[in-house]
Amino acid sequence: MKSKGINAGAEAIVAKGWIGAHKWLILRRLSQLSILALFILSPWFAKLTEIWLIKGNLASSLTLNTIPLTDPYVLLQSIVAGQSPISTGFIGALIVACFYFVVGGRVYCSWVCPINIVTDIAAWLRAKLKIKGGVVMTRNSRYWILAFTLLLSFITGTLAWELINPVSIVFRGLVFGIGLAWGMILAIFLLDFAVSRRAWCGHLCPVGAFYSLLGHKPLIRVDAYQREKCDDCMDCFLVCPEQQIIKQPLKGAAKGISSVITSSQCTNCGRCIDVCAEDVFRFQSYIKKLR
Repeated sequence: MKSKGINAGAEAIVAKGWIGAHKWLILRRLSQLSILALFILSPWFAKLTEIWLIKGNLASSLTLNTIPLTDPYVLLQSIVAGQSPISTGFIGALIVACFYFVVGGRVYCSWVCPINIVTDIAAWLRAKLKIKGGVVMTRNSRYWILAFTLLLSFITGTLAWELINPVSIVFRGLVFGIGLAWGMILAIFLLDFAVSRRAWCGHLCPVGAFYSLLGHKPLIRVDAYQREKCDDCMDCFLVCPEQQIIKQPLKGAAKGISSVITSSQCTNCGRCIDVCAEDVFRFQSYIKKLR
């Protein structure tokens, strides 16, 4: 592929308009901010109506005093640590696990996780300033970190990762007062901006590693269904947080490779769909006939 030397998505803005070229990005931000707003506003709403919209946090919550939701990764840490989760914890984890099994595990990373907003800003600024290179990291590091967090939970009998989980720290900061969260946000921003592109989400975060395992065969996927229209502008590659997954589905027709992006590393962020002026990509059900 060869770049046309323009900002990623510039041609898409001309072809589809600014909103059309940012549709999925806008929807993701609305999703992330709406989830945070629900947790932040629920105590105030409860004071007025005595009804809790959501009680708890992203690790474990109760919706409308009825539906339990539990992060399966947190539940797994609890079990490994030798603790005995209550039955609603298992039910909540099953609900969440089934959801991400269907839509794709790493949808959590791009549609729910508030840290994604920070890393996206860092990636955008790197691109604007044309910063290239950085520390080379293996993407398998996140799986080793995932295994280590579970081992540490087993040894210490605690939810080891939750003590330093940036998502938990930032969430508590936003809900109860920013405090230490500012330092965590700044550290992750500088890591992604100055050290290595997409260092946190793409190479280090064990939460993303866990969800990539959970949603290995999702039903909703990005499909390069009109890959013959690709003009090699590289815009999709430039904006993709997991660049290694783009080339084969896009250019694999001659080798009989499916146009569907089946990699569990795909976050279903939709940015490749947004920035493509030729409308090469779309979301489709994974159970449809593969091309």
